Amino acid sequence: MIVTPAGEIAGHRIVKTLGLVRGNTIRARHIGRDILAVLKNIIGGEIEEYTKMMAESREQSLDRMIAHATELGANAITDVRFSTSYIMGSAAEILVFGNAVIVEPV
Repeated sequence: MIVTPAGEIAGHRIVKTLGLVRGNTIRARHIGRDILAVLKNIIGGEIEEYTKMMAESREQSLDRMIAHATELGANAITDVRFSTSYIMGSAAEILVFGNAVIVEPV
């Protein structure tokens, strides 16, 4: 599956657009990570626990979007975008969306 933020794929042409596909996940913070984050906030530096949590969330969202596109019969997804929103004080949603398409080499 080709996944790109671009509207076109070099060396391919879009032969059919199947529509919007998306994947999302909502993650809540963990008390253990919050304690480490408070300590990092005091001494400074990257809060690696949150970085890892967000990276895992993005990958899970991408996997879900790709599964959605596969169900539609797509072999590529163009115009991919990410969005993040807070659901409540300790939870956030990661949403990824794009256009499911069928492409063929030129």
